[in-house]
Amino acid sequence: MRNTRLFSLIRKEFIQIVRDPRTLYITFAIPVIQLFLLGYTATTDVRNVPLAVFDQNRSPASRQLLDAYRAADYFNLTFDLDSEDELSTLIDSGEARAGLIIPPDYSEKLLAGEKASVVFVLDGSDPNVAATSLAAAELIGQNHSTSILVERLEQRGLTDAFEPAVEVHSHVWYNPDMESAFFMVPAMIGMILQLLTSMLTATAIVRERERGTIEQLIVTPIRSWELILGKIIPYVALALFDMIEVLLVGTLWFGVPIRGSLGLLLALSGLFLLGSLGIGLVISTFAKTQQEATMLTYFTMLPTVFLSGFMFPLAAMPAILQGISYFIPLRYYLIIIRSILLKGVGAELITTEIIALAIYATVMMGIAALRFRKRLD
Repeated sequence: MRNTRLFSLIRKEFIQIVRDPRTLYITFAIPVIQLFLLGYTATTDVRNVPLAVFDQNRSPASRQLLDAYRAADYFNLTFDLDSEDELSTLIDSGEARAGLIIPPDYSEKLLAGEKASVVFVLDGSDPNVAATSLAAAELIGQNHSTSILVERLEQRGLTDAFEPAVEVHSHVWYNPDMESAFFMVPAMIGMILQLLTSMLTATAIVRERERGTIEQLIVTPIRSWELILGKIIPYVALALFDMIEVLLVGTLWFGVPIRGSLGLLLALSGLFLLGSLGIGLVISTFAKTQQEATMLTYFTMLPTVFLSGFMFPLAAMPAILQGISYFIPLRYYLIIIRSILLKGVGAELITTEIIALAIYATVMMGIAALRFRKRLD
């Protein structure tokens, strides 16, 4: 009898979802749209930085230096200037993010075997772009300087003396090309799943209260736990479908590999979704309207985005914020999904994260069950 009541409630919830175009759009279209938008915009790669050049030397030597910067895809030599005032104007307006000033005696000093210097100017208003551009500019300059030094030694027949004492061979595991999509797409899967499940669950229950249909459920013999299960099971199924949908797009379009067990990932994603659904249920016990439920859901997403390692490294944060991050479930899920997809690890290496998600899901569902009452507020 209980199973009949529960299945009837689940069937009713699915019918409501199918008949609600807004919910269908949020469920099936929004995750893919967010993935494409964030997949292309939420990147830490710095490429094609607009570079303005003030070459006062205009010699083959200065052109070789510019060719070295042009060959790297970090900079786009967009402007050829005639004065430092033009450079200042371009950087102030934001049209150029960096500038290279080559002095008039650049080639003469090189021909004389002396040290020639150039000035590289950076717009520091965006520290991320500035830091990456500075590192790239210094590396390009050092490589070009090394090539000039080798040429000088060859002319003197001393190339054998220019053997480095230490040679470093680097190997990048799991992401050899260091594609930022490999790091961001798994994170976006977790963020999208938490946002959708918590928001849809919260608004679904509040919608019942707004429409007055909660009264019909109250007069039925259905129990509180059956009502909770009947509400969350359809959204668990939809969320898992969303996950597969987003994972397919991430794999086929962005090239993110799946090196681990897909079954293990789905099982642990279900555990993560229980905690997210618990957040939605708890929000529904506070919110009086769907708008309020939506706002509360977005409010919970702020600490999730900033304190989960989604975009910013936790190790760089103050100790107190690192402590707070242990209460963010997405922190553990990001470790799980990145480890399974990129590294192909098994459950034995992510036991701590699995236990943390299980505790969080149990606590949130317990709070939701205590606060949720089969009665009108």
